[in-house]
Amino acid sequence: MSFEEYEFATRAVRAGQQRSAEGEHSEPIFPTSSYVFGSAAEAAARFSGAVPGNIYSRFTNPTVRTFEQRLASLEGGESCVATASGMAAILATCAGLLKAGDHIVSSRSIFGTTTVLFSTYLARFGIETTFVALDDIAAWQRAVRAQTRLFFLETPSNPLTELADIRQLAELAHSVNALLVVDNCFCTPALQLPLALGADIVVHSATKYLDGQGRCVGGAVVGNGENVGKEVYGFLRTAGPSMSPFNAWVFLKGLETLSLRMQAHCANALELARWLEAQPGVSRVYHPGLPSHPRHALARTQQSGFGAVFSFELQGGHEQAWKFIDAVRIFSITANLGDAKSTITHPATTTHGRLTPEQRAEAGISDGLIRLAVGLESVRDLQADLARGLVAAGG
Repeated sequence: MSFEEYEFATRAVRAGQQRSAEGEHSEPIFPTSSYVFGSAAEAAARFSGAVPGNIYSRFTNPTVRTFEQRLASLEGGESCVATASGMAAILATCAGLLKAGDHIVSSRSIFGTTTVLFSTYLARFGIETTFVALDDIAAWQRAVRAQTRLFFLETPSNPLTELADIRQLAELAHSVNALLVVDNCFCTPALQLPLALGADIVVHSATKYLDGQGRCVGGAVVGNGENVGKEVYGFLRTAGPSMSPFNAWVFLKGLETLSLRMQAHCANALELARWLEAQPGVSRVYHPGLPSHPRHALARTQQSGFGAVFSFELQGGHEQAWKFIDAVRIFSITANLGDAKSTITHPATTTHGRLTPEQRAEAGISDGLIRLAVGLESVRDLQADLARGLVAAGG
């Protein structure tokens, strides 16, 4: 049954499921490494690709396939490839689509580990990367070379919630025969649809909001049948950064409540951001839902919600930030995000700690910056917890 004519919430619950002969209501988990063929001829036809079907769970598993089809439906893509982690999704995208001598133009405002992947490991294989300011379209244009094959960005960015105009970057990428890849981890398809805005590929850390409760690690790549369904899938089939069936089942359960959860996350985060902006000791709050955000107008048109991750700058620096973080009781001190539980971290020494001081300065990651990922607890309790942190930091 096709669910493409149905609305988002219905597809998040129903899309992709193909019931077995057992008639199960909930999607089953298929914890098997291999599959039995009816004959030698059937086995040969499956392996050659002449006949579709299960072969080996490194690259064909019914539970994983259900997750892939459901997420592809939500993002508006033709094909999805599920991976072992969000970083594996980015690696699979680059390894499947690029070769030695190719060039990436990437936003400077991306996850620190993604920066390391591009600048250290891909560079060893002859793939160069130029990093530019996310919201400076002229910088993207200047960085283009004849060998440029891929644009990469996160919007909103981590942790400063900078925004890129996806339509504008898609037009530029396509004008130079490059693909636009958007990490949609912070918004999810519940809040933003990059493919509908012109992007070619969307990547996810399913570990975050797609799961929603911090239970499993996984990733996904969504796009068309050629780039993703053939090239990225081909890398996964060969190299094997595969998602486990159990994790896929957990993510399926997460997708069922994604729309409701993102609405609640967004409401809590915006209320706390407004409150923090008015507090002494806080020099700046980076949240796209605030009129003070330089791209607030773009966020209102490009996204259907402002997201749950934002950061703020404390007056002072490293010492004040650590005092603040150590004083909270409800916020979990962890670099993960996308959980029902609110989390807090110091980017300069965690998510972006592997960058050089110069790289952090270029990305705007100061020692006084704190990132919050607002969960689903009582907003009153969360506000009181942040007030405790402000007192401890001297604010």
